[in-house]
Amino acid sequence: MDSFNWRFLFYLGIPFGLGGMALAHLFLPGRDPLAARPKLDWQAMVILSVFLLALLQGLSSGQRAGWESNPVLGCFALSLAAGAAFLCRELTAREPLLDLRLFRNGPFAAASVVSFVLGAGLFGSTYLLPVFVQQIQGYTPTQAGLLLMPAGFALVVVFPLAGALSDKLSPGLMIGFGLAVFAYSSWLTSHVTAGTAFWTLAWWTVISRIGMGAVFPSLSAASLKVLPPHLLAQGSGAMNFTRQLGGALGTGLLSVLLERRTILHGEAFAATQTPDNAATAEYLGQASRIMAELGLSGPEQGAAAGWLLGQAVYAQSSAAAFRDGFLLTAIAFVAAIIPTIILQRAISSAGRSRLVSDR
Repeated sequence: MDSFNWRFLFYLGIPFGLGGMALAHLFLPGRDPLAARPKLDWQAMVILSVFLLALLQGLSSGQRAGWESNPVLGCFALSLAAGAAFLCRELTAREPLLDLRLFRNGPFAAASVVSFVLGAGLFGSTYLLPVFVQQIQGYTPTQAGLLLMPAGFALVVVFPLAGALSDKLSPGLMIGFGLAVFAYSSWLTSHVTAGTAFWTLAWWTVISRIGMGAVFPSLSAASLKVLPPHLLAQGSGAMNFTRQLGGALGTGLLSVLLERRTILHGEAFAATQTPDNAATAEYLGQASRIMAELGLSGPEQGAAAGWLLGQAVYAQSSAAAFRDGFLLTAIAFVAAIIPTIILQRAISSAGRSRLVSDR
């Protein structure tokens, strides 16, 4: 697999997508031919697509082209205009693509925040870890993929168990437990170094997926419990949308954070590389001796040793930036426990109200 271009990665989803379509046709129930079918709001879909594309393009290009460059500012301006147009469209449409009344429901809005953070953590960690092991530890793409395989197997085991437990335990307990476990895994990963072992990283990733598996079933069920029946279909779609939006924005923001923190740490490390620094002097001396053994002349030895020092500083600053990214993910998951408490209180209050009415 390491011999293929990275673009071939996008072809991997084709057979699975076709297989999913075939299985859906075979096993999922069909539509009632007599039932009314809501119209798809194509205008809202186009406006939303422009909003997301412009926003993600601006985020991905800002560090490279400059945050104050005309193309980047133009992307953000277009994104802002499209976002405002989408809100206006959805507030006035008879059959909106995304019913914004959903978010007037405080508990559902809280669940949407948790879903957003969950998507950001899932996609963000899946982005950060493979890039780290390839750039810092020198893994091949195949090795990086194998690193994530145990976590995938863990999800296969955890999902059925979490689904069964979600019927017996309160949603807030399951969601809070899962968020805490994922936060703990991200905190562990924030201590990663160039020498962290393969199986240590794999185990930390497995822990994160255990937490994620505990969150998904309970969050899906709890978010819909707080909605009236006529908004259930919209609510299900909105939860999926917030999770995917969190994944897209989370990955983009983490990539920006990674670039900026690498520069910041690099400047801090470079400032310490002075002739008065004993460790730096020793490193340059050892590098010069190695270059001399390779047959380089005096000036070439100094240049090569300086280049090696620069590479070492860059590696250290990149590793520190990755640790910052994992730490930020941990903080986000801890913060998501607050809306989880709001959601649980609403569900408990609704349960008590039903109990009183039944009496």
